[in-house]
Amino acid sequence: MELDELKTAWLALERRLEQGNAINLQLYKEGRMKKLRSSLRPLYWGQILQMLFGLLFVVLAASFWPHHRDVPQMLVSGLIVHAYGVLSIVMGGITIGMISRVNSDYSQPVLEIQKRLAQVRRFYVLGGMIVGLPWALIWLPLCVVLAGKVGVDLWTQAPSVFWIGGGVGMVILLGTWWFHRWSRSPKRPRLAQAMEDSVTGASLRKAGRILSELEQFEKE
Repeated sequence: MELDELKTAWLALERRLEQGNAINLQLYKEGRMKKLRSSLRPLYWGQILQMLFGLLFVVLAASFWPHHRDVPQMLVSGLIVHAYGVLSIVMGGITIGMISRVNSDYSQPVLEIQKRLAQVRRFYVLGGMIVGLPWALIWLPLCVVLAGKVGVDLWTQAPSVFWIGGGVGMVILLGTWWFHRWSRSPKRPRLAQAMEDSVTGASLRKAGRILSELEQFEKE
């Protein structure tokens, strides 16, 4: 075989190897992306449930406060519950939209998908704080609304519930803030990581591992 023929055969073999590697990478990526979509499904449906929960609050409050505009404590309580319901729906809807962006185009580079997943994670943690922490106090106006639905003015008949409950709620919020700062100390890396994992959620952690595996496979 002449030298030119040998070079041609070698180049053809290289092209075939490159094509084979590209096909293998594409097949592996498609498999990883399917697992990524599956890993995010619980988070997606969790946000759906949060939105339905918020809708329940909106319906409950909307059927209450317009009929109690002459009673300040009931009006304010109803508006607070209404606002919390709307906030829960909005935060859930935004999170779902961000998850859809992650799943929308798997032809994007892995780095771009990782950036989108990181955005979901940051917003999910923020949303968890915004929707979750108020429960230390939001149960008080909720009780006013529920009691008011059966004709009981809880504020006037049991004011101690609000003073005691409000105090306990503030202690919970301050305790949560203190523990968060304490657990984030560089002296407690394992605890800090455990706290990070707890607020991130299993779905996002699994999705992050899948993308890391794919990134490593591409480098190899």
